[in-house]
Amino acid sequence: MGAAILGRKLGMTSFFNEKGEQVPVTVIEAGPCPVVKINTKERDGYDSVQIGFGFKSKKRVNKPESGHFKKAGIDPVRWLREFRVLDTSLKPGDILFVGDLFKKGDKVKISGTSKGRGFQGVVKRHHFGGVGMTSHGQSDRVRAPGSIGGSSFPSRVFKGMRMAGRMGGKRATIRNLEVVEIIPEENLIFVKGGVPGPINGLVEIVKL
Repeated sequence: MGAAILGRKLGMTSFFNEKGEQVPVTVIEAGPCPVVKINTKERDGYDSVQIGFGFKSKKRVNKPESGHFKKAGIDPVRWLREFRVLDTSLKPGDILFVGDLFKKGDKVKISGTSKGRGFQGVVKRHHFGGVGMTSHGQSDRVRAPGSIGGSSFPSRVFKGMRMAGRMGGKRATIRNLEVVEIIPEENLIFVKGGVPGPINGLVEIVKL
């Protein structure tokens, strides 16, 4: 795995490239991210780097967390994430900056928690067309799902049947997004297209 950093989604805007083409981009405040812990195969069973992002008041940190941050020699952070980044030169207390890890034209994958939509019906959740005045067990409710199973056989509803339920609020990843621009002095990275999650939501950016 390549370089990785945590960031906060600020929103979307338009960007004009060198050809004068208008490109839709997502603006992300990426880093600075302190290195909190280094896991090694000999001690922990696997190699990874734990990094943090965001401000957290010391009053909201319990004693185990406080000791964890104190051992790394950093101020408390709001989010912690681990990445299987095999960079042996890193050590606790190092600071990762977006300008040092990424450059214009890089391909990245971005993960986040998708927007929660609450409890939704089958038309919105699974793009059903609605049965309307047709068969499928419905005659007067356009947005109803219709029949969901057999009668005497199999006398049950199969697992995975597309029905109404909670929508969104799950981890989502988009791959092969292009880095359009980086403003290192402001810790900003511009990525072509949309990324998962709401504004101010945490995102993980990993170089492919």
